[in-house]
Amino acid sequence: MRPNLDSLTEEIQHYLETEHFVVYRSMSRATDDGRFVYWDTGRLPDYHRFLECALQLGVRLVHFHTREFRSHHREEALELLEESEMPRDDKRDLERRIRELSIYEGFICAIELSFDFEGRIYLFELQTEWYEEWHDILDQLEDAGPDGPEEAGGYGGFYSNN
Repeated sequence: MRPNLDSLTEEIQHYLETEHFVVYRSMSRATDDGRFVYWDTGRLPDYHRFLECALQLGVRLVHFHTREFRSHHREEALELLEESEMPRDDKRDLERRIRELSIYEGFICAIELSFDFEGRIYLFELQTEWYEEWHDILDQLEDAGPDGPEEAGGYGGFYSNN
């Protein structure tokens, strides 16, 4: 997978304009309470095929969301790490991993396309490998937090507030 999705974002925007889609720049819809049908991007990572499905269904309105990795995400994670209840060596290792991700600040880390059809949300999402690693780090922080993994809210805000 690509280290960032910036050029693919531009390519998708151009394609949407060329094919006369109505583009709604939305927040992430993956956090909505809805019935989702996820596109299998592992086997079919080509967004063209996803958008062709929308066209064949007569859908022209496409929701488009991109996430940019920002410095405040790392800063908040470092604060959470400071408050965590994990062994010192584990903290150092996690801190190093968080700081290493600074090279990706400003890059697009996830792309989400979606459309509605007959009460369902059809969703296409691509993420970089390093963003998946970021979510692994957040899971570790949640597990080591003062409330542990049982806290309902988690750190999901890192995922959708870009």
